[in-house]
This record gives sequence, structure tokens and C-alpha cells, in this order.
Amino acid sequence: MNERENDKPDIIDEDLYEEIDDEELYELIQEEKRKAFAREREELEQQKVKRPFPKWIFWLIAIMMVTNIVAVLPNTFSIPAVDFLMTSAKLSTDEQVSNYKQAVVVVDAGQSKGTGFAISKDGTIITNHHVIEGEKRIAVAFPEEGLFQAEVVETYPEVDLAVLDVEGKSFPHLELAEETAFEPDDHVYFIGNPLRFTGIANQGNVLGYTELSDWDVPVLMLDAPIYRGNSGSPVIDTQGEVIGVVFATMHDDEEGRVGLAVPIDYYYEKTQKQGAAD
Repeated sequence: MNERENDKPDIIDEDLYEEIDDEELYELIQEEKRKAFAREREELEQQKVKRPFPKWIFWLIAIMMVTNIVAVLPNTFSIPAVDFLMTSAKLSTDEQVSNYKQAVVVVDAGQSKGTGFAISKDGTIITNHHVIEGEKRIAVAFPEEGLFQAEVVETYPEVDLAVLDVEGKSFPHLELAEETAFEPDDHVYFIGNPLRFTGIANQGNVLGYTELSDWDVPVLMLDAPIYRGNSGSPVIDTQGEVIGVVFATMHDDEEGRVGLAVPIDYYYEKTQKQGAAD
């Protein structure tokens, strides 16, 4: 059974459009840890002058200090969050990945937050249908260009895709592959807005196609760390072309928890049919 992501959190972050610098966040945590240890060592040295101080108490206090630092961070700053923040920071040092990130947007549709990506310089954006479903007022935020009102121009709910349009002439954008071509275990990148974060780059592998009980066509199965908010993320191959669009996760009997992506072929099929109908 397909377990789709719930992209309708109870509370929308006020900082929805504020880009989080992964490296700065990680360095901030490390710096706070260093300061905490330094302060504790200084206090302990002063106390040693008066009386001996058991080492085990020092380490106990140090652990408590680190725990307190982590406790003040957002609830989403869990072990998985640490992992994908560090991965994103490393990947973002690659010039190509950094350029990909500029074309990936936050999609804000009422109580829903997801991901989208521009595919043309004049503001054509692909996202998931379930991200914008039933919403009339939709906004998208580019990392550098800022916030724009978006219009839904096409929806393809049967393959969970939607096409948005924003006014502009020089947006950064990604190139679509001519077809969804891959070999099993091919390396891919994907960029999105998981949990409370934005602009997170990550990586994984294409496992192949899988059949879903409520879909008429097969979808891509990914070995990749995908979380709520990644819906609409582009799946980018090693040639820098988009071969799919993340839309859900599920548990596979053999592979465990996997990500699911709509092959870009389905976007072509739908737009060609729409063009023929027009």
C-alpha cells in the first residue's frame, strides 16, 4: 500500500521562505558545544583549587550541557535531520549541485508546503498535484529571486503532477531528460524542502520500477532519504537532467522504506495529449 507523504502540517513555519545555511547551522552547533565545554572546564579548574573534583562528575556535566544545547534546537533536528543537513552541506560545495538548487522552489499552497522546480526561464514550474490540490492561492519562493504568486495552468492528478506558472523572464531552471533512462543503482540527486528545512540537497540510487495498487502505470523506486516536504522534488541524474519527480514514500518488502518518483515520461505524455486536444 502506498504511504503518501502528508504535506499539510498543522502549523506553517513563519520562516517558510528563509533559506537555511546548512554549514552555518552545523558550525553553530559545534561552536556552542566548544563554548559549553570551555566554560565548564574553567569552572572546574577554579573549583579544583578548593577541593579535588572527580573526573566522572565533569563528564556527566559536560554531557548534560551538550544535551541542553541540542534541546533548544527545533524538534525536527533529529538524527535523520543531522544526517541530511551534513549531506546537503557537502553536496552544496559542488558547483553543479549549487546551481541545481537555484531552480528549486518552496511551494506554499494554503496549509500545504512542498517542493517544485522551474523547467523554463519564463517561470514554468512542475510540482505534485497533491501539494496544490484544492488551493486557489499558491505562492512559490526561489532561493535568490524571492516570492511570487503562481497560477495553476495544468493538473494531472492520475500521475500526481501539476504545472504552475509565475511571471518572469530569467528564472534559473533545470533541464528535463528526453526520457526516463537509467540503469539499476544509478546515482541521482534530489533537492527539496523536507521537514522544517528548505533547499536541502541529497542523493540516492534508482532501484527500478514498481507497481502500485492505486496507479495504472509503474513508478520509480528510489533508495533515498525522503521526508515530508520532499514532494515535488526533482530527481536529477549524473548528466544534470531531471528523470523524475518525488511524490511519496512506501515500505517495500525487499528494500524497506523507499522513495517513489513519477517518471518524467508521464509529464511528456500528458502535455502532448493536452496539446493535441487543444
